[in-house]
Amino acid sequence: MKGEVVPMSLSDAQEFVRIYHRHHKPPIGHKFSIGYSINGDIVGVEVAESPKARGLNDGRTLEITRICTTDWTPSNVVSKMTSAILKAAFALGYKKVITYILESEDGSSIKASGFKFDKIVRGRSWSTPSRLREDSHPLDNKKRFSVTFK
Repeated sequence: MKGEVVPMSLSDAQEFVRIYHRHHKPPIGHKFSIGYSINGDIVGVEVAESPKARGLNDGRTLEITRICTTDWTPSNVVSKMTSAILKAAFALGYKKVITYILESEDGSSIKASGFKFDKIVRGRSWSTPSRLREDSHPLDNKKRFSVTFK
């Protein structure tokens, strides 16, 4: 099997996430997205955006907001995609890349790509009195991981 990282349009990444992600809807926007192709078939995507947390959105930080693969994707594909995102972020002048996983997930693929554990972030609703929203995502605590470039 020959595999490679490939560029992905937002619409193609959104469709892949819609079909295969276990608990999140497709992202609304992105800075860029990549996929992983094996013999011409996309088996995984990652989406990079500005950080969702306003306090982290400093113009030099990038957040990987979706990591999504098929059930039959080889185990090293996430590490390959994440490493490609890091290389692209560094080349584009970003100083830090962050990502979140559910507290129940182990994060072995992102750790293999060089991410270090930052902290536990309390799970909560996006709904506020001034902007009511229906929660369709897990409200579990999350683990934040990051890579900082020198």
